[in-house]
Amino acid sequence: MTQPIAPEMQAFRNGMSRLGAAVNLVTTDGPAGQHGITVSAVCSVTDTPPTLLVCINRNAFAHDAFVTNGILCVNVLADGHQDLSRSFARWTGEDRFSGAQWDRLATGAPVLKDAAVAFDCRIADSQPKGTHSVLFCEVLATRLSDQPGGLIWFNRAFHPLEARA
Repeated sequence: MTQPIAPEMQAFRNGMSRLGAAVNLVTTDGPAGQHGITVSAVCSVTDTPPTLLVCINRNAFAHDAFVTNGILCVNVLADGHQDLSRSFARWTGEDRFSGAQWDRLATGAPVLKDAAVAFDCRIADSQPKGTHSVLFCEVLATRLSDQPGGLIWFNRAFHPLEARA
């Protein structure tokens, strides 16, 4: 039986649903195998050296593979990637990578060919915080697509973003 969520925790979760965030597929490959998950907790830390912060739940099926492989790619999704995002958000045992086309850059992590932008990274540090690992990821390669749009998660739903002149 699951424990009920405390009212203050539910209020926090409801509030966080109003904090719009880019939708990302974070992928890895290496000794622990090829894995990927949908992540919204990604942000820039610094540009010297280029570094991202990526938060992954330590109970996620792929968490240990990211840590063991020591590399990842943050694939920022565009409008039209909702189904792909849903596929990577759950673990059902199927080959989720077969639903898209992939490349490799500097680290060898899978890079989504039509991602709005891909940040290919080496995990430089990992810090536990609550239920998550906070990964500090040094960006070794960046690839921008010619798709200027994006996809955000806001109020528990997908919302496309389009570039305006």
